[in-house]
Amino acid sequence: MRLLEAVASHEEGAPAKQLAREAGLALPTAYHLLRTLAHEGYLRKEKGLFVLGAAAERLSSSGAQQNRRGMITDALQHWRDAIGVPVYFSVYREGEIEVVAVADTPGNPAVAEWADFRETGHAHAIGQCLLAQLDDESRRDHLDRYPAHSITPYTVRDDRALLRRLNGQGRMQPIVERQEYALGTVCAAFPITVGSTAATMAVSLPSHQAGRLLPAARQLQNEVGKLVGTLAFSISI
Repeated sequence: MRLLEAVASHEEGAPAKQLAREAGLALPTAYHLLRTLAHEGYLRKEKGLFVLGAAAERLSSSGAQQNRRGMITDALQHWRDAIGVPVYFSVYREGEIEVVAVADTPGNPAVAEWADFRETGHAHAIGQCLLAQLDDESRRDHLDRYPAHSITPYTVRDDRALLRRLNGQGRMQPIVERQEYALGTVCAAFPITVGSTAATMAVSLPSHQAGRLLPAARQLQNEVGKLVGTLAFSISI
């Protein structure tokens, strides 16, 4: 690890002797470890200099990904506590709905995934909000694979009815769903515009607290706007 750190500190690479000295290792030990690291793909030797290899770059990318996930999770937990509702962050990636992170508490639990979220996007606010952001071709492709159907008495009945609803949706307005996915639960989701990826934040509440839903969603929307404007908020995870 000390050798890897030493190599990473030299953008143009460094020779074995210098790396051994900086890592505090005997030269024979450094040579042996450098050969091993190069063999495993963590380093490359170019014109007598060692530089980071593909395996080290993948390791770095994984660490950056964990940092981004950690940042998103921390933010969701903050908003959960500040607003007092479960908070969700989701994206549409490679033709699928993906719930990236959820923050809830035992007293305010998230909606249980009793039917696969990916296959029931027509029935929940998260899915409807993501589908509303897609172009017509992508939206129809999704519905060809996962057609709309009733899963509760309140669910939109078919693709045509769903498309009418989505086409009438205001660009940045929250989408509200009342007991369409789970009886006794209401949800609201709003789009996030970051790059070209469709993304959404959402909140949920028991249906008897439906009056709190839109104020909570709008409070969250305002807070998310501040975060996107001030942090390097990445959804490429």
